[in-house]
Amino acid sequence: MYAESLIRAFDLAAETIVAASGAVAVLTGAGISVASGIPAFRGSQGLWDRYDPMEYADITNFRRDPEKVWMMLKEMLEVVERAQPNRAHKCLAEFAEKGLLQTIITQNIDGLHQVAGSRKVIEFHGSTRNLSCLKCDWRWPRFKLDETQNMPPLCNQCGAVLKPEVVFFGEQIPRHALLEASAAAEKAKVMLVIGTSANVHPAVEMPILTKKAGGRVIEINLEPTPISGPVADQTILGPADLILPEIMAACEKIIAK
Repeated sequence: MYAESLIRAFDLAAETIVAASGAVAVLTGAGISVASGIPAFRGSQGLWDRYDPMEYADITNFRRDPEKVWMMLKEMLEVVERAQPNRAHKCLAEFAEKGLLQTIITQNIDGLHQVAGSRKVIEFHGSTRNLSCLKCDWRWPRFKLDETQNMPPLCNQCGAVLKPEVVFFGEQIPRHALLEASAAAEKAKVMLVIGTSANVHPAVEMPILTKKAGGRVIEINLEPTPISGPVADQTILGPADLILPEIMAACEKIIAK
């Protein structure tokens, strides 16, 4: 049973969401996928504890020594391919089905929002689902590790090492993703910020755009972040896979009245 103060927080968030009449956007980070078995990149179980990101996730180093970088990528893909959407992913898909939200902007590269059923997903940092060749632009869509006998995977056209279509350090956020996300943030009457450290630019600018446009920001996270005071109108601390179903239940009660 939740504390009375937390139940009031669920109810307040639900009232804010329902009042937005569907004009709700969501920004998600690595925290939403932890319950699916994908450790955050940082932290005690993070990949960056064992792989220096400046060495293994930098585009210059990938071009210089892609075989070395694929040591880390293979481990990451093994984890991602085993993962399944958790209650938080499914709950956001349900929010959309009920007309309570329009767009998910995610920093994650695991594709779990789409697997859960969400349709309007803007992938800020790309996705591990597709590979592409940096030399001839040949693409391998919906790649799975068991589909290749080569490690690292090679281009069918020119034989070069393929790269996951994720944004490495030293690469730009895809322009179309940035434009779509910015437009969605500015139009949103409410933005939910879920499971992100709010330290990575330009993703952290999305709730700021909502706020500047007169919208409200609701943050769900395990601990306070840089936006908790200056930007978020409401911060609920706790795991998203437990909190979102409670907010959904509170929304349903309001709608049923």
